[in-house]
Amino acid sequence: MYRCVLRMSILVKLYGKLRENVKEIDLEEGLPVSFNIKPSEVHIVYDILEKLVIKEDELSHIFVNGKYCEVGKEVTDGDRVGLFPKNMALLFVEILPQFR
Repeated sequence: MYRCVLRMSILVKLYGKLRENVKEIDLEEGLPVSFNIKPSEVHIVYDILEKLVIKEDELSHIFVNGKYCEVGKEVTDGDRVGLFPKNMALLFVEILPQFR
């Protein structure tokens, strides 16, 4: 009997100036840097920031799986994390389900 163990990863996208924090990836103009992190290496968004040497005050917005969040948000297998720098601040309003 064969057992297949699927190991996933956390997809991280860095936008704007934050792209410069990843030296080993060739940067293309205008595109976010996308790469994967092993879930065993991080537990919350703050762990990702530490790993990439990004300070909290450099960020304007953090999204996990398309939802706005804070640095204390837990991340797990298969999550998608988007980090935006202050120079790309977004006007963001969350529309609650009862108002849709």
